[in-house]
Amino acid sequence: MNRTLAAEFILLGFSKDLTVNIFLFVLFLVLYLVTVFGNILIMSLILATRHLHTPMYFFLCVLSLVDLSMSTSVVPRLLMDLFSSQRSISLGACAIQFYNILLMSGTECLLLALMAYDRYIAICLPLHYVVLMRWSICYSLTALVWIMSFIIFIIPAVLMPMDLCYPNQINHFMCEVLAVIQLACDDIILSEIVMFVTCFIALFLPFVFIIVSYVCIISSVLKIHSTGRSKAFSTCTSHITVVILFYGPAMIVYFGPSSQYSTNQGKYLSLFSYIICPSLNPLIYSLNNKDVKDTSRKLFVRFIAPQ
Repeated sequence: MNRTLAAEFILLGFSKDLTVNIFLFVLFLVLYLVTVFGNILIMSLILATRHLHTPMYFFLCVLSLVDLSMSTSVVPRLLMDLFSSQRSISLGACAIQFYNILLMSGTECLLLALMAYDRYIAICLPLHYVVLMRWSICYSLTALVWIMSFIIFIIPAVLMPMDLCYPNQINHFMCEVLAVIQLACDDIILSEIVMFVTCFIALFLPFVFIIVSYVCIISSVLKIHSTGRSKAFSTCTSHITVVILFYGPAMIVYFGPSSQYSTNQGKYLSLFSYIICPSLNPLIYSLNNKDVKDTSRKLFVRFIAPQ
């Protein structure tokens, strides 16, 4: 069968109206600057402050790194495309973005589950926390998260390459898997099955694990004396908020009917995972965390205080 393989692709984005694109440019630029500044600030505070050298803040530092990497792989390209008449992206650039998004998204899914496990041990098994979450285990679990993300997401994508044909228009603002797969020359049933199994393992199961962990956490917190209850809840509310913002849209996109792959639903929901969440996460953890707020306040006073 004669078929023409696509060597570059057109990202349709959101709109071709200049006024709309100017508004979106300003909006996404502000969100990206908040993402960069907020996540770098969180990482800097944790690395520079000795009393924040705990497993909980270590995982938060890793989360900030993942959010920063994920947003950077998407937003700068999106900002350029908003004022581009072609919005074309080469096969190589699309592949790099494609694999980076897969790796970072998978890492965040597993990392959020690991952070829930850390809170479960800290609240439900406090006497064993020092042993179960010692630094050697924290480093090993973090490395395992990255390795598992690579195995679950990247290896299947590499072992099952797809020929992409014309029309070469991707109804998205990035090379996202569900949008790219629509350009496949051949039948995508096998790819959809692999994708469903992958999402079940790396998205649904971690989400269930987080839910079970917080059921146990809430049950334990309710048994705590009222003076310690608010502090225990405050360490978890930030993480729960981030989980809802990240997993909610992702579950809708990847477990929704395949007939909606070509619609705009996935494109708009992806904004939460790749643009909005990375910008909100530092704010959520800063506003709900007394240690981070106190450390930020002390550093700010130190810099503005007269010498």
